[in-house]
Amino acid sequence: MIRRPPRSTPLYSSAASDVYKRQPLSRLTILISWCILLDSQLSAGEYSPLFPDDGIPKDWVVRAWSDVGKAGPEGAQWIVEKGVLNGGGARGSWLISKKDYTDFELSFDFKLGPQGNSGLALRSPSSGDPAFDGLELQMADYRYNTKAKDSELTGGLYRALAPSQQVYKPEKWNNYQIKIKGSHIKVILNDIPIIDEDLSKHKTIIKRHNGEDAPALGDRPKSGRIGFQNLSRGGSPVLIKNAKIKELK
Repeated sequence: MIRRPPRSTPLYSSAASDVYKRQPLSRLTILISWCILLDSQLSAGEYSPLFPDDGIPKDWVVRAWSDVGKAGPEGAQWIVEKGVLNGGGARGSWLISKKDYTDFELSFDFKLGPQGNSGLALRSPSSGDPAFDGLELQMADYRYNTKAKDSELTGGLYRALAPSQQVYKPEKWNNYQIKIKGSHIKVILNDIPIIDEDLSKHKTIIKRHNGEDAPALGDRPKSGRIGFQNLSRGGSPVLIKNAKIKELK
């Protein structure tokens, strides 16, 4: 007759049982950790600096503030010095990429003076005003225009969509992180999410500076150029550093 061990007696020793239970989880944990590490390394490697060299930026053009199809004002000059892009010279210009972008992640640091006014062009056409014919993410100190609406201050899509909260730091370095894919845009300012929207749902007509209608956010281009604006007063142009972009598939 075969004698079975008492129920109180384990088939495996306590130590062996613990090892048996932990081993599959341990292997899975290690595998997941390696995948996360590899993914983060690959993602980091896909970012490309927008302004890798000092001097006048290559593959960028200076254009007029109100119409990027026209040349910039005389004396406007954008230049990179010690890794910092400076939009000095005459005010009222855009520095626009020659390349079109569709879906991407973009991050950079920026600093404005007390009367600083700038903007980030997203999916801008090669002519027209990025604020109304593409998208313009605002960078503007409240002292530039004390009567400005929330959508005209830092973090807003100009005149169309206000940020959920105002976390801009005057006269200090601020950080933008933008992800735009399809009709969805997400904006983080100084590590705080301020926009997370499906633009296709926005059908309100926006008024241009001359009072004419501009397309609603949901009808803006799905691809176009990116750019940086200098409209600051008081001799303190916008400063940009650590700008990098990753195109999304």
